[in-house]
Amino acid sequence: MAYATDASVYQEIPLAVCIPHNVEDLKILIRFARENGVTLIPRTAGTSLAGQVVGDGIVVDVSRAFNQILEVNAEEGWAIVQPGVIRDDLNAYLRPYGLMFGPETSTASRAMIGGMIGNNSSGLHSIVWGDTRQNLIAAQVLLDDESEVTFEALDEAAYFSKLTASGREGEIYRGINTLLANKENQEAIHAGFPKSDITRRNTGYALDLLSNTDNPFNMCNLLAGSEGTIGIVTSAKIKLMPLPPKEIGLVCIHFSDMVECMRGNVIALKHRPEASELVDKYILDFTVGHPTYQYNRFFIEGDPEALLIVEFRADDLADIMRQAEGLIAELKALGLGYAYPVITGTEQTNLVWDVRKAGLGLIRNLPGDSQPVNLIEDCAVSPEDLPAYVYDVQQLLSEQGVHASYYAHAGAGELHIEPFINLKTEAGRKQFRTILERTTDLVLKYNGSLSGEHGDGRLRGEFIGKVLGDKVYQLLLEVKDIFDPNQVFNARKIVNTPAMDTHLRYDQVYDGKKIGTYFDFTKQESILRLAEKCSGSGDCRKTEITGGTMCPSFMATRDEKDTTRARANMLRQFLTNSTKTNRFDHDEIKEVMDLCLSCKGCKTECPSSVDIAKMKAEFLQHYYDANGSPFRAKVIANFTQSQKLGAMVAPIYNFFATNGLTSSVIKSVVGFAPGRSLPKVSGTTFSQWVNKQKVEQKKRKVYLFSDEFTNYNDTEIGITAYKLLTALGYEVHVPKLSESGRTYLSKGFVKKAKELANKNVDLVADQISAETPLLGIEPSAIITFRDEYPDLVDAPKREKAIQLGQHALMIDEFLVREIEAGRIHPEQFTSEPQKIKLHGHCYQKAFKLVDYTKRLLSFPSNYEVEVIPSGCCGMAGSFGYEKEHFEVSQKVAELVLFPTLRKTGPEYLVAAAGTSCRHQIKDGLQRKSFHPVEIIYAALLKK
Repeated sequence: MAYATDASVYQEIPLAVCIPHNVEDLKILIRFARENGVTLIPRTAGTSLAGQVVGDGIVVDVSRAFNQILEVNAEEGWAIVQPGVIRDDLNAYLRPYGLMFGPETSTASRAMIGGMIGNNSSGLHSIVWGDTRQNLIAAQVLLDDESEVTFEALDEAAYFSKLTASGREGEIYRGINTLLANKENQEAIHAGFPKSDITRRNTGYALDLLSNTDNPFNMCNLLAGSEGTIGIVTSAKIKLMPLPPKEIGLVCIHFSDMVECMRGNVIALKHRPEASELVDKYILDFTVGHPTYQYNRFFIEGDPEALLIVEFRADDLADIMRQAEGLIAELKALGLGYAYPVITGTEQTNLVWDVRKAGLGLIRNLPGDSQPVNLIEDCAVSPEDLPAYVYDVQQLLSEQGVHASYYAHAGAGELHIEPFINLKTEAGRKQFRTILERTTDLVLKYNGSLSGEHGDGRLRGEFIGKVLGDKVYQLLLEVKDIFDPNQVFNARKIVNTPAMDTHLRYDQVYDGKKIGTYFDFTKQESILRLAEKCSGSGDCRKTEITGGTMCPSFMATRDEKDTTRARANMLRQFLTNSTKTNRFDHDEIKEVMDLCLSCKGCKTECPSSVDIAKMKAEFLQHYYDANGSPFRAKVIANFTQSQKLGAMVAPIYNFFATNGLTSSVIKSVVGFAPGRSLPKVSGTTFSQWVNKQKVEQKKRKVYLFSDEFTNYNDTEIGITAYKLLTALGYEVHVPKLSESGRTYLSKGFVKKAKELANKNVDLVADQISAETPLLGIEPSAIITFRDEYPDLVDAPKREKAIQLGQHALMIDEFLVREIEAGRIHPEQFTSEPQKIKLHGHCYQKAFKLVDYTKRLLSFPSNYEVEVIPSGCCGMAGSFGYEKEHFEVSQKVAELVLFPTLRKTGPEYLVAAAGTSCRHQIKDGLQRKSFHPVEIIYAALLKK
């Protein structure tokens, strides 16, 4: 089920899924497929938009094991890589050589070389860096008889040798030679394929390029864009290019009209930019208030209908400014555009490009059943024809009563136009077919390409004959038969495809019966709608090399079932199709949720904000309702109660928790990993210590939350935080809140968490305001007020919960605000030097709070802070304790955190706000780490 979809609108359960580990495994699969009449579906990241890796055959996932960079020749500028190598990871490896692989899809953080060859991927810099085909030198390919051959450029002698060779390779070369030598075929190819100046030409098999006698014959021209239908690539020799000039500048041209924008694009291309990309109003509107992309709007002026982002690169910034000024002057002279901000510097330009790259995911945030669909998003025409083509498409969509989003590769003549269609209705499915049928008329009108870079797959294959001509389509059938007469490789893609409106993701429609939930999903319309927001774009498949938090378990296991995408799709399929009264009562959902660490990375890093942590907690509560709750889950959820009892007899409790024999028994009974240490309790709780303090009246009053972890386990940190705030001149009150509910939420006891949320809102909401905020020490606890409470409490309390959440702050977040307000001064702290390595808690990362911690720790003169580029530490509350999860927990830590700290000398202090993070570092490296308040209090000059 996890492999039933990709990033397209299609869904079909495959016959099986195989994870081959070597070439011999692939040969076994080819033999099995040939002998048993089934087809193999090669798959890497599964981000294809035309259903290329959806089907009823055997999915062959080469992403797990075929991920090696085999050779790099920097002098000659090439590398040999396996198909599962990720494009961005490859370029990180190549950076020290001063080289890179050029083709750059918007999915480059997870797109793999094999998939890029299959689709002939291009990307936003293709007008300069070229597509995959142009950068593919040679490939090792397995044919349908299991023989492994090399496709490469051939001189006349080598080509003749291939024609006279025995075996399948010789048969294939002779078949292709016969096809291309036929004069009528040549004429049909010349007449049918798109006009020559269209660089985005990916319709059918590239017979037009293979028949070009100006260049040496290279079967790679046919392989690129063949979508895994003629063989399986085992390795590829790819062309490398020097890293682009270091200086970068973007001219962000604002337009009030889309057609005018396309006219501006023609002018921009005259100035020879590196890229010219469109972002339309639909995408821009979805960045407003988005937890991540709101920060990317800094350059937008007014409310443009369209933005054209034109990139220039040079070694000298002055050269860029001259190019930018020349373009702007010409646009103004022609009356094109109304604003022309120029953005320079990698950090700022990356923010701009991130909006463009996130387009597909962002527009999935549209409410309702009408959603953007990949349909006519891959058609390409000459840039000079774009203004007229866009006008025609607008007229077509208007006649159909459909809106669309327009974005992407204006410079290459290919716009990703995505109509908003309700595929859950018969009328919507009819529109789906009609719009593509009518658009093919426009492609013919402008002699364009039906597919530019996303491929034909099962979406556009049906219309290839119409666009290229019946004669050419017959030639494409011949090509498939020459290479693969037994349909071993990805059958029914490109040619002989099913009807484009069959096997859709929404063929089985939710029956409308209310799915009751404990969380309020009103903002997302429903829990099902939240799951449906997953576009399949696979942002959750990036690795630790790219960075980020989402998704730590996938980074560790590289299993598709451990992606945010798989979890969302599994929920969607069962919530839609289950016949049970309790639609959550399925072990398959439990299995796919098992390794979710509830890190919240998906809430902000997924462009569609598919919040799996929230949905996992909801699922677990319903699953417990049907099946009862496990003993260990109850123990962990009731952590506060056990620690409260333990604190009453702290010496005895700590003896049992730390003694080798007794702790082993405890861990065995509960189901904890033998290698994990148990937390100790303090003899005096933080609340008890506070009760003995005399509160002095000060100008500024704050409330400090004595959370369940600080109160019983990290008491000294709580005391330090109290002393720090007092010394800085704040009147500190500790409200009578027993716990946040985090432990209950982490184990899926949402009903109990809901009780606590209601109680806590009643207790403190009226006291907390912007002037008197609630400060937290433990990120997972305080952020519960901000994140879950508004969706947990009863409806009458919701407004109060929202207000409370807005003023529930991490203590370092509060202190930085006070520094910025001029109420805390540098002279209050030491000027002695100190180096610090900072690891941010997942929730801090999800809510963009790590920078506050860095700024706080950097405040004392001569304090240097480096943020460790880690994702999750792997502990994730109880996850790292649990026996069956311990190995994955350690793998997550070994991605970035542990290797970085092993290289970090004792002159560095290690800062980590999360109690789980500090515990992981202690257990894994036997190194002490400190809460930021401990470090900043030590730096305070005491009176």
